[in-house]
Amino acid sequence: MKYLHAMVRVRDLDASLRFYRDALGLIENRRRDYPEGRFTLVYLAAPENPQAEVELTYNYDDEDYGGARNFGHLAFAVADIYAACARLQEHGVTISRPPRDGRMAFVRSPDGISIELLQDGPALPPRAPWDAMPNIGSW
Repeated sequence: MKYLHAMVRVRDLDASLRFYRDALGLIENRRRDYPEGRFTLVYLAAPENPQAEVELTYNYDDEDYGGARNFGHLAFAVADIYAACARLQEHGVTISRPPRDGRMAFVRSPDGISIELLQDGPALPPRAPWDAMPNIGSW
């Protein structure tokens, strides 16, 4: 058995790509359009392990996916938690749980998917302004 991917449904493919690809830094491995089925699949991965993918499923027809938290979250290890959060902020992403501890942060995708960022290796020393930032919303 081999892990293939996690799938998340997205309402706006362009907004989701700006988040996952441009702000978060994932790379697009491949894309498959199925006009007869009225959906598009986009497979993304972290540059350091492209075999573990996130599949974005974009259905052409509008559908209410609800706001269930039973999915949990996607988690990514990052080389510098502070730099990763700064990059996300530069792309207009709210840091819901700032990396006050130099170890962990949470953000949300345009579709409300919770994304956990974890410092790869030991936690970085606490650093301003992150160490004083409050949580925003739910994560």
